[in-house]
Amino acid sequence: MAISYPTPRKSHEKKIDRSNLGMTLESDIEVTNQYYYDKKIAVIHKKPTPVQVVNVSYPARNKAKIVEAYYKTPSTTDFNGIYKGHYIDFDAKETKSATSIPLKNIHQHQIDHLKAITEHGGIGFLIVYFKAHNEYYLLPFDVLYNAHIESQTKGGRQSIAYQTFKEKAHLIPFSYQPRLDYLKIVDQLLIKPS
Repeated sequence: MAISYPTPRKSHEKKIDRSNLGMTLESDIEVTNQYYYDKKIAVIHKKPTPVQVVNVSYPARNKAKIVEAYYKTPSTTDFNGIYKGHYIDFDAKETKSATSIPLKNIHQHQIDHLKAITEHGGIGFLIVYFKAHNEYYLLPFDVLYNAHIESQTKGGRQSIAYQTFKEKAHLIPFSYQPRLDYLKIVDQLLIKPS
């Protein structure tokens, strides 16, 4: 019986970046949060989305399937927890655009929620993934809020420019463990004078 070996990759073939294959931004953050928890660095979890189940199908005794449900209330942000005695609350957003993230992707109730968090001494921010650049950024709430206020003025920009991220946000390197070490950036925010 002949043994079949895989053929080696030809040098002219395009290399594929498999570092993030099959993962979403939220699952990358969840893996990071599990690392933080396991290493006793922080306790940060994904918030459950409040859903009201209306109709369930029972095709078999052990195969219940939700066929109709609706959101009870608008969800605030995706993640919250505690780090070094500080309350942390943030949302994860992705954009395919190479030039900006539309503000319509960030809902008014999320901005209101993050504003309340920061007014009470918590740390609020967004983690934004620019797919076109394969870059992750931590966007502090004050930068988000200023862009939101500007968008409400006549002729105001309705997005946050990629250049704003380059200048005012913090690049989060993608690595093996932790996958997205955003708490290193939170450390920098904690030592900044108010």
